[in-house]
Amino acid sequence: MTKFFIDQHGCAKNQTDGELLVGYLEKNGFEYTHNPEEAAFIIVNSCGFIESAKKESIDAIYAIKSSYPASKIILTGCLAERYSQMLYDSMPELDGVFGNGDLSKIGDFMKSVQSEGRSLKTYEQSGVCGGERPLLFNFPASAYVKITEGCSNHCSFCAIPLIRGELRSRPVAEILEEIKKLISDGVYEINLIGQDLAAYGTEECFSSDIPGSEKGFAISPLAQLFEKISEIPGDFIVRPLYIHPDHFKLDILEVMKKDSRFLPYFDIPFQSGDDEIILAMNRTGSAKKYIELVDSIRRVFPETVLRTTFLTGFPGEKNKSAENTLNFLNAIQPDWSGCFPYSREEDTPAYSMKGKVSEKTAQKRAEKLEELQTQITTSKLEKYIGKEYKVLVEEIIHLDTETAEDASEGLAIGRAWFQAPDVDGTVVIRYDLDMPEEVAAVKPGNVISVKIIASTGVDLDGRYTKLIKEFKGNEGRKYIL
Repeated sequence: MTKFFIDQHGCAKNQTDGELLVGYLEKNGFEYTHNPEEAAFIIVNSCGFIESAKKESIDAIYAIKSSYPASKIILTGCLAERYSQMLYDSMPELDGVFGNGDLSKIGDFMKSVQSEGRSLKTYEQSGVCGGERPLLFNFPASAYVKITEGCSNHCSFCAIPLIRGELRSRPVAEILEEIKKLISDGVYEINLIGQDLAAYGTEECFSSDIPGSEKGFAISPLAQLFEKISEIPGDFIVRPLYIHPDHFKLDILEVMKKDSRFLPYFDIPFQSGDDEIILAMNRTGSAKKYIELVDSIRRVFPETVLRTTFLTGFPGEKNKSAENTLNFLNAIQPDWSGCFPYSREEDTPAYSMKGKVSEKTAQKRAEKLEELQTQITTSKLEKYIGKEYKVLVEEIIHLDTETAEDASEGLAIGRAWFQAPDVDGTVVIRYDLDMPEEVAAVKPGNVISVKIIASTGVDLDGRYTKLIKEFKGNEGRKYIL
């Protein structure tokens, strides 16, 4: 059986694509291996969103070719979709370039490379790819569920519509089926993803065989989807990610409030706090409207955890613009935020805009925002100290017991509800290695109670108190540990 390995890059949405590739390839007789040394095919599932991500993916191709010269290299993902012909022509290191329009064709594509040699294939962007994901590139008990594909917001700096096409929404029934399957396989944390969850929903998403769909759009499609998810029985949590501020529908809050399994965690990428820059980004909001939105959310959920993103150095951003964004960040006081200097992407409206900002200036402005966010986050973490929280254990830290300060203390990494995977801080879990019940409880995938005893930077330090939920995964679904 031909073995393959996936070198994964990019965002959570690209991660789910990588997981689908595994499922489609295994259905076509290929076998996934965790060891690239034994792989006949190495798939680089690339990111093409900004310049640094493109470089990372291209560097990976060269590194893999150098380390595993006998393996065939296949480029998939956003970079493969956006620059398919150029990369195919300019990189003889690649044995194949496969776009992300129809992932189900990957098996036939790989077989053609095996039998006929180098190949390039891209397909029309339509629908939302779904299917089996026997391997999750997550720690146990956590999974992403994609509910939309593409984007129709056309923010002037963003190449996503060029890469993944216009917005398509996944049918409600299909989403519910996938969530139920994940829960039955032991998944505790469901993270809903899409370029903009608030844009979810077309008439085609709701069918007459779903009870309650006849009420139409009295509430937003996303709120309807949340209601349907809420009807699923079981012990699990739901985290909605990536909601565009211009489209945020407040009716989702009331649905979420009725079901404590929906986490009051909101990832809203504001990008700027300056009205002129917001408008130039092809957004309809303003700093005032965005502050009001945050206030409205916090009125319903005083315990709200807010994550956002900022883009510095956008064309036309002046010192005053940057100062306005800094003031905006201080006004909304998010728990977490990311900041990225502007990347000039060809074929986007911003590419030809005047008022270019130097990379050095953009980086300095990003550092100022990051410095303020560190202060805010550090202050906000103080409120968790002395309290107990449910923590999903991700991994065990294996220490050299001979050199460790306390050979009887075990360490693990996990996340509480206010920490999203990969992007936020974590909880360092301390437990007693001399207590068999603690050693048995602190395992990846288990949900445990942890008393927070300190904060260190953006992370929390805590001590195990009890087991809450034991992970009982389906042997048919694997995880990358």
